[in-house]
Amino acid sequence: MKQTAPSHPSPDDAAPAVGCQAPGAAALVSEGLKLHQAGQFAAAAATYRRALAVKPDDFDALHLLGVIFHQCGHHAEAAQQIDIALAQSPDNVFALNNLGIVLGTMQRFADALSRYERALTLQPDYVEAWLNRGNTLLGLGRFAEAVASYDRALALRPDYAEAHSNRGGALTALGRSEEALASCDRALLARPIYPEALLNRGNALKELARFEGALASYDAALAALPDYPEALANRAVVLCKLNRFDEALGACDRAVALRPNFAEAHANRATSLHGLERFADALLSYDRALVLRPDLADVLVNRGTTLHVMKRLDEALADFDHALTTMPSRAEVHYNRANVLYTLKRFDDAIASYDRALTLLPDYAEAHANRGIALQDLKRFDEAIAAYIGARTVRPDFADAYYNEALCRLLTGDFRRGFEVYERRWESGQHRGFKRDFVEPLWTGAEDIAGKTILLHAEQGFGDTIQFCRYAPLLAMRGARVVLEVQEPLRALMASLSGVAQIPSSGEALPDFDLHCPLLSLPRAFATDLGSVPNAVPYLHVANDAATRWGSRLGTAGRRKIGIAWSGRPTHKNDHNRSIALGDFLKIFAGVDAAIVSLQCEVRDADAAVLRERADVMHFGEDLKDFADTAGLIESLDLVVAVDTSVVHLAGALGKPVWVLLPFMPDWRWLLDRDDSPWYPSVRLFRQDESRTWHNVFARVSAALRDETAL
Repeated sequence: MKQTAPSHPSPDDAAPAVGCQAPGAAALVSEGLKLHQAGQFAAAAATYRRALAVKPDDFDALHLLGVIFHQCGHHAEAAQQIDIALAQSPDNVFALNNLGIVLGTMQRFADALSRYERALTLQPDYVEAWLNRGNTLLGLGRFAEAVASYDRALALRPDYAEAHSNRGGALTALGRSEEALASCDRALLARPIYPEALLNRGNALKELARFEGALASYDAALAALPDYPEALANRAVVLCKLNRFDEALGACDRAVALRPNFAEAHANRATSLHGLERFADALLSYDRALVLRPDLADVLVNRGTTLHVMKRLDEALADFDHALTTMPSRAEVHYNRANVLYTLKRFDDAIASYDRALTLLPDYAEAHANRGIALQDLKRFDEAIAAYIGARTVRPDFADAYYNEALCRLLTGDFRRGFEVYERRWESGQHRGFKRDFVEPLWTGAEDIAGKTILLHAEQGFGDTIQFCRYAPLLAMRGARVVLEVQEPLRALMASLSGVAQIPSSGEALPDFDLHCPLLSLPRAFATDLGSVPNAVPYLHVANDAATRWGSRLGTAGRRKIGIAWSGRPTHKNDHNRSIALGDFLKIFAGVDAAIVSLQCEVRDADAAVLRERADVMHFGEDLKDFADTAGLIESLDLVVAVDTSVVHLAGALGKPVWVLLPFMPDWRWLLDRDDSPWYPSVRLFRQDESRTWHNVFARVSAALRDETAL
């Protein structure tokens, strides 16, 4: 949120000017001034007009009538009226100051500034004019000059609370938030109950990321002035920073109720709604803010971010481009623009936009890291790794940069360094909060394991557990007693894994153990490289009766039986690249003489409709209670054809032939530019080409299926 403008002090209640006046006019001005000071504006204005009927050029009546126009919200009339007064007395500093206030209210800051400077030329010790000049410079965004003007006011009046408070606002805008905080504290020392100073103090604390303190200041401002829209709107910003989006939305709703045309409050309401993942509602609030204030470029940036999440990518890009017309030097805008270009798969354009962000802000860690991701998608791996290292160089605690570097190294087959850096995964956004904090030490591979009990525990998806449980028998061969904790749907299947003494499921009480190791830390502990991957298959097995039972259900004697899995978890971050609609996937089997068997447990709605129409696809759905059931079904098949899901790992661990359809940029475990896998000897890989589409993959798989010798 932009720094809220400080409130202007009320115009000077000027006493009648000394001079020769018609007695009737002077008496009427004096009577009108009493009414004016009592807040009886209509009666005061009528009295000033009576004075002007007696003496049309009476300066005080002209001037004070203009002040009333301003106080009643008629600013254009006020400016015109005070100008008429100044024609009678051009050097009256009170009128010049009040005209400056009126012009400032009308956002005519340059005109207001000229009036204050004229007044100060005539009366250099006019402290209120120095204050109001500072306020005008603040409105013009000339923050350093505003501070200097407030300093002149404070030199004349050291306990001037308004000058201390507004000086704090200007210092916050300059990024000098500690000084701003001190200035606001001086204001509150002079005037302990001062809502505007409390607001500016909260803003300084917000910029210092001292969010609880900022909330306390805003709350104190609201205790003194409950209907204070600026305090409510700024409070919402801090609540969003604290992920307290419901409360933030409530604060914005109150601010908008108090001031319906408060653009910043609508913008902050949109940010709250975005945090609540109510993206369509957020968009409406951003649009309302922009109708009220088309110049709020920050709102365009935030709106673009919401559109990006909504996958309205062309509109998001247009918002960022529009924002750049007014803030071409804002690195954040170039960065967000690059993120949209990356999602549009315009990788070269994305890199150029990241480069622009980094030119403007060389220490922009996120831009370094995301630039690395775009380079990786172009298979410029050395440059990608350099970008990740650049990100963690400027921010040594940037866990996602370490994580991305690890995945890039693993993808290119650099297992030794890749798995070493991969140990930083627990700090990354994807894995934060999942690290197990056992009292027992982590086994790193260096400790003798013979005669000790080691707990191996699952940490990620089902496929990861299936892939890396292969290390359990190797530990048993070293004399360890192995306890393997896995997800419940895998528990029965894992009973077939040799060398495992006990298999608790996740969440159950654990037996005593001496050491522990997450499953995906085992390759590092075993110093696994491309030449030493333990790939003896099968390492998981199916009971004979299970295979026989499924075989009898399938029937189809004499025909090839092919299992299929076409989609993974919808929540997977790369789901859009690895899952395929069933209607498209089945095109692979056109002209292929085979029984098609679905290995999917959960089916998306659109795919379920296809299954209802395709009686030639056998689907068992809820009959697949767990992975042991799925393994029995796979054991009865001749081949599995699948996208990158847990079914692939299961078929590979069973030693079954499995063909995997991979996107152009695959998961790290499938490596690059090869049609086999060091992890699973029975796997054959079919990769997208540079078109990044499935058409060519479908054609190659279909041709291989029609070739009886391909199996």
